[in-house]
Amino acid sequence: MGEQDSILKNIVGPSDLTALSYPELTELSAEIREFLIEKVSKSGGHLGPNLGVVELTIAIHRVFESPKDTIIFDTGHQSYVHKLLTGRYSGFDKLRQRGGISGYPNRGESEHDVVENSHASTALSWADGVARGNLIKGDLDKTVVCVVGDGALTGGMSWEALNNIASSEDLKLVIVVNDNERSYSPTIGGLATYLSTLRTTSGYEKFLDWGKGVLEKTPVVGGPIYETLHGVKKGIKDIVAPQGMFEDLGLKYVGPIDGHNIEAVEAALEQAKNFGAPVLVHVITEKGRGHAPAINDAAEKFHAVGIVNPETGIPVSKSEPNWTSVFANEICEIAEKRKDIVAITAAMLGPTGLDKFAQKFPERTLDVGIAEQHAATSAAGMAFTGLHPVVAIYSTFLNRAFDQLLLDVALHKAGVTFVLDRAGVTGDDGPSHHGIWDLALTGIVPTLHVAAPRDAATLREVLRESLEISEAPSLLRFPKGAVGADIPAFERRDGIDVLYRGESADVLLVSVGAMAKICVEAAAQAYREGVGVTVIDPRWVKPLPTSLLTMAQRYTSVVVVEDGIKHGGIASTISEMFRDAGLDVPIHSIGVPLEFIEHSKRSEILADLGITVQNITRQLVSWSSSIKDELNNAVMPVKQLPQDEKSDR
Repeated sequence: MGEQDSILKNIVGPSDLTALSYPELTELSAEIREFLIEKVSKSGGHLGPNLGVVELTIAIHRVFESPKDTIIFDTGHQSYVHKLLTGRYSGFDKLRQRGGISGYPNRGESEHDVVENSHASTALSWADGVARGNLIKGDLDKTVVCVVGDGALTGGMSWEALNNIASSEDLKLVIVVNDNERSYSPTIGGLATYLSTLRTTSGYEKFLDWGKGVLEKTPVVGGPIYETLHGVKKGIKDIVAPQGMFEDLGLKYVGPIDGHNIEAVEAALEQAKNFGAPVLVHVITEKGRGHAPAINDAAEKFHAVGIVNPETGIPVSKSEPNWTSVFANEICEIAEKRKDIVAITAAMLGPTGLDKFAQKFPERTLDVGIAEQHAATSAAGMAFTGLHPVVAIYSTFLNRAFDQLLLDVALHKAGVTFVLDRAGVTGDDGPSHHGIWDLALTGIVPTLHVAAPRDAATLREVLRESLEISEAPSLLRFPKGAVGADIPAFERRDGIDVLYRGESADVLLVSVGAMAKICVEAAAQAYREGVGVTVIDPRWVKPLPTSLLTMAQRYTSVVVVEDGIKHGGIASTISEMFRDAGLDVPIHSIGVPLEFIEHSKRSEILADLGITVQNITRQLVSWSSSIKDELNNAVMPVKQLPQDEKSDR
């Protein structure tokens, strides 16, 4: 198809959709899928979810008028089609890369984007707030549309929102449940079973229409029987059409609708829009539609992909050993001998490496769905019975369960181990996915032990150590991506690994976790510039080894390098430790500033933040020179003033 024949390339905004016929819309859908497969295969990103919502997104933009009507996605990774239809075609050449568009809605990109979200189960609360704001302000011609995946409905926050939405009949709010039977992993829990029943059950209204037609033809008793039947509709609904659960909440239910039939979806959305009160439209879609590798994928691989062959879906580059696989193999090996080990995740068996554990020990694996809060508290309960739960989640998602970590796990000194994948700067997925808060957050949790392994060998070691802690919770964190070569210590002194030792006691460089490699390289470069640097790795950063105090006394300054926020991070903890001990040694911090960081490659972000070998070397030399100058000035004799100047004073 030539460029001028392309329908997609001529779409600069949602209004361009209104003039298209249904055959043209079908052609547009095919073009969008072809475009997404081509672009996402090159850049990486959330391919499967977006292939499934093509027709649904087109229908939404034809029925509603964005940005006057507010469209909110839960989660935002299913917004690629929305971006294409709102004028961001060219941005996909650098999807999730610096200078390109974000993988999630982004207000800086378009007036059509509202919630820069990626954490599931939040959008219904946003929608409730926007709809109530419209109502209070008198903007009665505006409708809020919330597209929520079936997986997101496993999160408790969704049900808090639904309970509140249903309490107001005046809200102009349309909830579109995008039911593709798979969130990240196959959707877990009672709601999944419920929606599955809805997919395979004929509607209650259809049943009643049939019954009315038959019974009204029955002399004498037909009418009364129909009225009786209609009177017990609650029971009939529970049996024939389980949408009664939503309607019992006070939500009008429409569906299930074939989400790939644009005309049918439009009709349902028009009906919902005109109702004037909260309506739930249940749409059935196929995740990965139009791309065989995504449809045939039985795991979570095509939820998000790296750079892959667009035809086969096979990764282009050879995969290297990564942090996740090291954890996955080690936890399985430990569980072979320890029957008390159980694994818990929140709809992310594959991404956290627990899929291998689940295959070997299915009876000891629990996937709670998108419910990190429940995962943490349930783990505390399991620990009470004598088990040792391992909760594996992304670092950024621990933020959601902080209260449970603090008051259900730590307060009760529960023997639970949290394993945080994607800690530190992660890159492509943007501000909501960076795991830069975990060290600061967990630093204020009493009883919690925190480890930051520097390499594969240390990860295996601290994992085994954490599982020996039974009277308190433990946590270990590691970054995304390849793990790299091991960095052996030539000495372990009182629990602290010494990785590099300079000839002079100028700087004690404290490396946190995966920062070890660049710290050692920076120390070697600083040595060539006349600065003696000793690099140490405490491994366990909470509580910090008290031997750090004795070690630090020998140096003129201490520098801490971490890939978490500096505010409240490990440097802050060490500073407080020194202050409490009365140790007066200057401390410098190299880490992440207290700000939200946009999407870019991890290496680009680290360079921006100055967390590179070259910059660390430069800082080490500069700080060391400043301290030496201060020391030299301190011992210089005081210049004697001339006699006449003395008299003037």
